[in-house]
Amino acid sequence: MKRKNKQSFFEQLATKVTKATGSTPVILTAFFIVLAWGISGPIFDYSETWQLVINTGTTIITFLMVFLIQKTQNKDSLAIQIKLNELVAAHELTSNHMIDVEDLSEEELEIIEKYYAKLAELAKQEKNIKQAYSIAGAQLRHDIKMKKPGKST
Repeated sequence: MKRKNKQSFFEQLATKVTKATGSTPVILTAFFIVLAWGISGPIFDYSETWQLVINTGTTIITFLMVFLIQKTQNKDSLAIQIKLNELVAAHELTSNHMIDVEDLSEEELEIIEKYYAKLAELAKQEKNIKQAYSIAGAQLRHDIKMKKPGKST
């Protein structure tokens, strides 16, 4: 089943900006700008204007750290998602619909969350707390139990 990309314009823009700001060329460009600023100190005799540039440079370094952290998080997040996707795909009792859910819109994620809330409700009705079921499996099992002879529905 192919998923339609229902991300809003803002979500798509945020994804692209996040990936761009965490890229190596952007980090290197910012680094060389800060390096050039530092080397220029003696040329400007460390004037008040240059001090202002130092303060601005501090802000730039702070932004560089944010970008560096973002890059690291992008990579780590992708690696974790790939590992989780492999676990979901490899286990026969898991739903393959959960692979790549991070690409869904917030609305779609809220719908899936409601399914899991329903699963939690069904699980509370189970006597054996060690049982694990998919949403469909839990609903089917619950429905079968409710239709057994001698049970009132």
